[in-house]
Amino acid sequence: MSPRAGRLRGRWAERAAAVHLLLRGYRIRARNWTGGGGELDLVASRGGTLVFVEVKMRSASTFGGPAMAVDTRKRRRLIRAAGAYLTRFGLWEMPARFDVVTVERRSRFPWWRVEHLVGAFRPDLGRRM
Repeated sequence: MSPRAGRLRGRWAERAAAVHLLLRGYRIRARNWTGGGGELDLVASRGGTLVFVEVKMRSASTFGGPAMAVDTRKRRRLIRAAGAYLTRFGLWEMPARFDVVTVERRSRFPWWRVEHLVGAFRPDLGRRM
């Protein structure tokens, strides 16, 4: 797959994840927010909680599926980016969590599967998240 095709599929997955969240009552606050040396695919909120969302897309569930792609290194980048977001907008007092939304392309119906992993990981940012 070409890099351009990969970016297009990634953007489609982010849109699918955003629609999935919107249909479940989340408000999308930011898309592809960059800061702190990392990027946040989606920043959403619901019920007074800020949600940093990593979107992962894969063709199949080999190697544990899309959620397994959020490894320790990626988590560190997400944590730094989330800290920068909280600082930039003065939101350190707002409850927050990290979720992963996986979009999996399948070879049989249904062709796409979207799964929302609430509280996928819980970092220590020096405060309760």
